[in-house]
Amino acid sequence: HAPKGSWLTSRFFEASMQVSVETTQGLERKMTVALPAEDIDSAVLERLQSLSKTTRINGFRPGKVPFKVVKKRYEPQVRSEVLGSLINRSYFDAVQQEKLRPAGQPDIVPGENAEDESETGFSFVATFEVYPDFDPVFNDNIKVTRPMVSIEQTDIDEMLENLRKQRIEYTVVDREAQNDDQLVIDFVGRIDGEEFDGGKAEKAPLVLGSDSMIPGFESQLLGLKAGDEKTIQVTFPEEYQAEHLAGKETEFDITVHEVKESTLPELTEDLIRTFGIEDGTIESLRADIRKNMERELKTRVENQVKTQVMDGLVELNPIDVPGSLVTEEIQRQREQLMQQMPAESDSSMLADELFTEQAVRRVKLGLVVAEIIQRKEIKADAAAVRAQVEQMASSYQDPQQVIDYYYGNPEMLKNIEGLVLEDAVTKSVLDAATVSDEPTTFKDIMNPSEPEVAAESENS
Repeated sequence: HAPKGSWLTSRFFEASMQVSVETTQGLERKMTVALPAEDIDSAVLERLQSLSKTTRINGFRPGKVPFKVVKKRYEPQVRSEVLGSLINRSYFDAVQQEKLRPAGQPDIVPGENAEDESETGFSFVATFEVYPDFDPVFNDNIKVTRPMVSIEQTDIDEMLENLRKQRIEYTVVDREAQNDDQLVIDFVGRIDGEEFDGGKAEKAPLVLGSDSMIPGFESQLLGLKAGDEKTIQVTFPEEYQAEHLAGKETEFDITVHEVKESTLPELTEDLIRTFGIEDGTIESLRADIRKNMERELKTRVENQVKTQVMDGLVELNPIDVPGSLVTEEIQRQREQLMQQMPAESDSSMLADELFTEQAVRRVKLGLVVAEIIQRKEIKADAAAVRAQVEQMASSYQDPQQVIDYYYGNPEMLKNIEGLVLEDAVTKSVLDAATVSDEPTTFKDIMNPSEPEVAAESENS
């Protein structure tokens, strides 16, 4: 058999091809490339001559096989290989010649003369999308509200209280349940008399007043004792994440196994050391809390500002986006979602329409940001990359280990470089945008209102 491979000499890739480009619709281009017959024949001849020096055929010594024998046996296969290689190389040469920027892979089909290329040459038609050609816009029409926050002593006090709650202890008591008690319960939920998925649990811990269940669930358990049974009625919120439960009137059969009273521990030296404070003093703990809060606050403010900047860029740059890139982004989002779902989940249940809007936005934003980076010649400065890695590593117990991990993993470091480039773009846009400062509190910026958690998630 004739061996395969990329073997054509460069002079055949420089064939005098003829190229024509047609804009069909939007970003789609149809490019026709014609390759002269003599270039194809010359390439086929060279390959056959090369084969005659190495091929083995019974009855002939190696290297002594007559050329006409090699030609008769291998020419169809060789001609097919030549055309494949010429198509690949001439496609890229034609794209460069016409100064096109293809987005995604082309759809290549033979031209009208494909059946008789030995006489008239060979042509093929490549259909593909191109990246949009545009001048990225960012100006004072982009409105950004920048949160202005200072960490108060009361914020640190609240964080100290949260740390104590992390070490809360529960003791079984023989009395009626009240707020802050932990109940151990069984529950079975029914809608129209039928049990539903996610509405059942056994010996589930529930802290009354934690608002971890849907509204009305916990309040109806106040006053119950161990051994009590009760049926309660609640209604799922209209905006509940599971559509088949949203707005449904539901009843739950409740069985109480235990009532436990909560006790907050004192901030003793031993307890403080469990939070990584070696000297066990409250002063060191407060200093450590402030440091962590400042780091988290800085990240949250930067993310809020960046989100507004990116939203502004999308709004000011209503560009067309290549459908192939949107398709790739939809698939990427689907795969990310599937990783969070049970292994037996079927990805075909996730229709493209679920991801299309977000995918279009992400592709559009990526194109705009990339264009700004290119036109402003923004680079990922090594010092900025290092600073970003160190900032991310600072929240870990062994920062140096994290730093070494990033610098030992080129793909991870590339992601950091991408963040640095995005930050540089954000700064450029902010310089041109209309920015207003808005005072707010640490609590409001760190704990935005969140949707209520219902029984289904409690049982997960």
